[in-house]
Amino acid sequence: MTICFGTNPIAWSNDDMPELGGDTPLETCLAEAREAGFTGIEKGNKFPTGAAALQAVLARHGLTFVSGWYGAALRHRDVADEIAAMRPHLDLLRACGCAVMVFAETSDTVQGKRRVPVAERPVMREAEWPVFLDRLGRLGDWMAGEGVRIAFHHHMGTVIETAAEIDRLLAGTPDSVGLLFDTGHLAFAGEDPAAVARRWAHRINHVHAKDVRPDLLARAREQRWSFLDSVVQGVFTVPGDGCIDFAAALRPIADAGYDGWLIVEAEQDPAKAHPLTYAKAGYLHLRAAAHAAGFAGVRTG
Repeated sequence: MTICFGTNPIAWSNDDMPELGGDTPLETCLAEAREAGFTGIEKGNKFPTGAAALQAVLARHGLTFVSGWYGAALRHRDVADEIAAMRPHLDLLRACGCAVMVFAETSDTVQGKRRVPVAERPVMREAEWPVFLDRLGRLGDWMAGEGVRIAFHHHMGTVIETAAEIDRLLAGTPDSVGLLFDTGHLAFAGEDPAAVARRWAHRINHVHAKDVRPDLLARAREQRWSFLDSVVQGVFTVPGDGCIDFAAALRPIADAGYDGWLIVEAEQDPAKAHPLTYAKAGYLHLRAAAHAAGFAGVRTG
């Protein structure tokens, strides 16, 4: 039960809202991520897209490339078309030795629409579920054969957001479809991260750790904020700065023998939340929580 601690560049430069941290150089992000204590990082839009160049720039800072986001549209296209669409990203991850792909179903998502309340997200019709689950299962099997497994990211604003939707997705797919366990998105959706972890720890193959500020989350719901407005207003923060019990959330995962990455991924406006300050605080809290949860040791990559 050993783990690695990584981060995501979204605290420095936001992919969904490029104006947030848009002028922050990639080198600053990487240097500060390493200074905070992290040994790995996920992909951002300022990263090189070639495997050799990407690994070279990360190596200068002692960082491992962990994974990168892929937005799928399996509701609207078949497995062959999805494979064709993801091929460049999959090839990059595989060439860099990544074990998982951060994979979300983003067809009709409202996560990037600032004028649309996140509450108005798409919901799959009953007739869609069997088709979607069959496609996802077949894609998961194929990707496992390629050496990069799906880490399915439940995400606010998408069709897989609630615990019930996660339950249905995992119950209807083979073990080749892993779960990316995101504490912040579960809390935003009104769910208990620890309860989801207890049910599905054996399927969790990647972890995103972020906290939520309960007062701002209440306002986001009451005032029907969009996902992006919620980010800008500060609903999300790093572990230890909100209301989530990370030791409780991680304990079932430790008990299941998880030995992957714990990624601090907290979307905030870097002009309001100094990235290095928050990265250091999030790393220290998450490391202490992981120890309390029962993880025995830490690897560097």
